[in-house]
Amino acid sequence: MSTRLSHLNDKGEARMVDVSAKSVTSRTAVAEGFVAMAPETLDLILDGKAPKGDVLATARIAGIMAAKRTHELIPLCHPLPLTQVVLDFTPSRDPSGITVEATAKVEGKTGVEMEALTAVSVACLTIYDMCKAVDRAMIFSGIRLIEKTGGRSGHFRAP
Repeated sequence: MSTRLSHLNDKGEARMVDVSAKSVTSRTAVAEGFVAMAPETLDLILDGKAPKGDVLATARIAGIMAAKRTHELIPLCHPLPLTQVVLDFTPSRDPSGITVEATAKVEGKTGVEMEALTAVSVACLTIYDMCKAVDRAMIFSGIRLIEKTGGRSGHFRAP
């Protein structure tokens, strides 16, 4: 692991990393997050009775769209030709809430960690937006990178 931040030049100024000399490789990233909510809110989502409609279908589309636009949201990110973005939702009764997992894939010169993390973040925000009328106390937690493959730094799996 480098002790130097790659997005800063020798003068400490922000820069977009030059990836032109890197090889194109298959890269994947998996990220997750959790939306804690009241049990009644979870029931509304799972029963398809949320006032704004199908919460998980909307959050899935929002997460995919966000991954595709990560370079527009996060300064210095490269635009990537994503080959796949998948969002999965796992409900939990204890604690009450939904785990959001995003997998992003690309054949490229730089990784897709930010795309997976952005997908999870926006999906969590969408769940909140779709349910805030019934539960304003929802909490997001644990948004993190779970795994990445490909590229010079190789395989990473969170402990």
